[in-house]
Amino acid sequence: MHSGIQIDLRPDGLTKLRFNSLENFDSISHAIFTRKGGLSREPYRSLNTSYSVGDNPEWVDGNRRIIQESLDASELIFCQQDHGSEVQIVTAATDDRANKVKEPSTVADALVTNVPGKFLVIQVADCQPVVVYDPVRNVVANIHSGWRGSIRNIIGRTIQVMRETYGSATKDLLAGIGPSLGPCCAEFINYRSEIPRAYWRYKTTNNHFDFWSLSRDQLIEAGLRREYTFLSNLCTRCRTDLFYSYRGEGTTGRFAAVIGLR
Repeated sequence: MHSGIQIDLRPDGLTKLRFNSLENFDSISHAIFTRKGGLSREPYRSLNTSYSVGDNPEWVDGNRRIIQESLDASELIFCQQDHGSEVQIVTAATDDRANKVKEPSTVADALVTNVPGKFLVIQVADCQPVVVYDPVRNVVANIHSGWRGSIRNIIGRTIQVMRETYGSATKDLLAGIGPSLGPCCAEFINYRSEIPRAYWRYKTTNNHFDFWSLSRDQLIEAGLRREYTFLSNLCTRCRTDLFYSYRGEGTTGRFAAVIGLR
């Protein structure tokens, strides 16, 4: 396991990862949950949090409760992710009623809040979950950055919202890039038509791209200090024992990245 990540394994099998850099702050809780320790059966084994992949909704309900209880979270706030660049500001009035149905009503790919108890959830199965914390203004963000989100710079857009809405100073922010498709497995055969030329510098060999480096660069370009950006360095397709991978499995579940203010 990467030195910047710690792993928590409960006797019931529930397994979650946390960034050491964020564990220093008592005012937040965060975790990248693996696929372990849930109720779902194959091919969604076992902690699937998505209603939209074909899983039994009762099992998904139970999996979400497991996550909520694990973090002692008042509410889990989801969004309808669509690989865009919309950022939802979660206020005290935002509640989780929309999350009781198969899809929440809000379409967004990033969530930001300064309200304690609102735990922000991003669901992934190869895309990058990026958690951000401002320890000065006490603001958290959670970002869904797949390759489409990367080329739209959803990361930079989210940092901009934190600056404009909460007065966050980018030099204070800490960010962790969670398990996702690594440069070992991020192959784009049609990259010439899919990925703008400006991003071709992240191409490695055999049409593979290093989106981990791209995301880190986008954080730094947005104003974060390099030493305050952290990579999990875990490829989801290589580690389907721990994570869901759409590239590796096709029909599969979604694992959750969560961050919230206590």
